Amino acid sequence: MKITDLSKILLAVLVTGVFVFATPSTQIWNPSTDIQGAGTFHLGIDNYFSIESNAVKPYAFGTDIGLTYGLMKELEIGIDVVDPAANPFFLNLKFGLPEAGAVPAIAAGIFNAGTQVNVTDYNIIYAVLAKTFDPIGRISFGYYSGNDKLLVTETGAAANTGFIASWDKALSEKVWVCVDYASGMSSYGSLSLGGSYAFTPATSIIFGYVIFNNNKVNANNTFTTQLDINL
Repeated sequence: MKITDLSKILLAVLVTGVFVFATPSTQIWNPSTDIQGAGTFHLGIDNYFSIESNAVKPYAFGTDIGLTYGLMKELEIGIDVVDPAANPFFLNLKFGLPEAGAVPAIAAGIFNAGTQVNVTDYNIIYAVLAKTFDPIGRISFGYYSGNDKLLVTETGAAANTGFIASWDKALSEKVWVCVDYASGMSSYGSLSLGGSYAFTPATSIIFGYVIFNNNKVNANNTFTTQLDINL
């Protein structure tokens, strides 16, 4: 799994609407049970942009530059700057324990902790379990709950809770693949498909495609590139 700190602001390019997404170590879209190594930093630079129907509904997020720090063995903290945005700063925090024999890995935390009340404070709290099954790969499952004023449907109805699930597997030392899902009809709900290539043990890039559950909230699906560098 690629350790990446990401926050994502969904900005419409020539389209109205904003979604902020600031996450800790993730799969492609959802938080994972991975924790940044104690005393180490991780730099992530993430972009999301539409590649279909751009003549009628071009869509993009602001570029996210995120820094994650392993505060201790089981705890990471992160800050993200997402621009262009009026309120570009977001924080995240995650505590996690690795797999131990038959006991699955577990992680819990908060992301999308923005700085403006009911504008960027999505404040998504989550818990995730993950277990590796050879040769299938790792299966993760969890639950999230966020600000019911911001995680809403196109009609403004609250859609602030749901489940997250993913499958990921390292095919080699350099290649990793993932299918990542978040339920719900808010701007957060989506299916992500993709993988990564590691240029070195400390540097990799993710390529993925994000299919949103509700294209009345998110105007278009997006292609993502995520550069990850461990410092």
